[in-house]
Amino acid sequence: MEGYEIIKVRIGIARCLLGENVRYDGGHKLDRYIRDVLGPFVEWVPVCPEVECGMGIPREAVRLVGELENPRLVGRKSGEDWTGRMQEWGRGQLSRLEKENLSGYIFKHGSPSNSMGRMKVFSDDGRIYYSGTGIWARMVMDHFPSLPCEDDGRLHDNGIRENFINRIFTFKRWQDAMRGRFFPAKLVDFHTRHKMLVMAHNEIIYRQMGKLVATAGIADHAALSGDYAQLLFKALTYRPTVKKHVNVLTHALGHFKKDISAHEKQEMLELIDRFHKKLIPLIVPVTLLNHYVRKYDKVYLQQQLYLNPYPAELMLRNHV
Repeated sequence: MEGYEIIKVRIGIARCLLGENVRYDGGHKLDRYIRDVLGPFVEWVPVCPEVECGMGIPREAVRLVGELENPRLVGRKSGEDWTGRMQEWGRGQLSRLEKENLSGYIFKHGSPSNSMGRMKVFSDDGRIYYSGTGIWARMVMDHFPSLPCEDDGRLHDNGIRENFINRIFTFKRWQDAMRGRFFPAKLVDFHTRHKMLVMAHNEIIYRQMGKLVATAGIADHAALSGDYAQLLFKALTYRPTVKKHVNVLTHALGHFKKDISAHEKQEMLELIDRFHKKLIPLIVPVTLLNHYVRKYDKVYLQQQLYLNPYPAELMLRNHV
């Protein structure tokens, strides 16, 4: 594989993260990595629940009040309850988002409507919970249970960022692969190209996926694709570890045992060991492995998305 074939993914996002002045104080929360680095590879679908359900700019700040699992959205000073209006707007917005072919969603940390979690919920009996979820974020995640979702706060962690972007591009490839009429060959091809990528996340689930693929010629197509997708996106929620990457890199090196010289093999093993000891980032052994793939024309490895899962310009493996 000569680099990554550029495809644009459609991502839902809190409008304030793109620099729009829609916050309660009339300001924004521009995230320059999201807009300027990830942005060229994304078609954004911006959403601001507060503005779109009828709140003004600027507006009274709101908070979550009541039960942890079913809080109300209430004005901090006035006590005005916006829950019903936001949920009514949200149900219509979810119907619209179904047509957007989203591959992921980025929420705003700390927002009573838009936070994936870790939000304060003020209970009616005076207790404060610190594990609440924003009203709109909850609706999106319940409605699209397989959709990769993160918030801007968690995306500051290099490992979480890499995993999320890996997931959204994989989700997009799955959507593209399953578009149109289902053919068993489509599923087999997708599974083959994603073998090493999924193994780096969860090898046990990968084996379960393989058993499903083995029934592609006889199983009900709709049920099969649904079951496979569920396992695929469950596997990708597990973050790769150094140990898992070492296992995949070593497995890939085994494909060259009849080709590379003893010196080349030793060089690769030394890089894998240095990565294992966290002395170098993942991009270093992967770059040498890609060199060997091209040099020795390894067709099977050329197909493996693990070696080029997303655009190199994002530089994600420089930091993991």
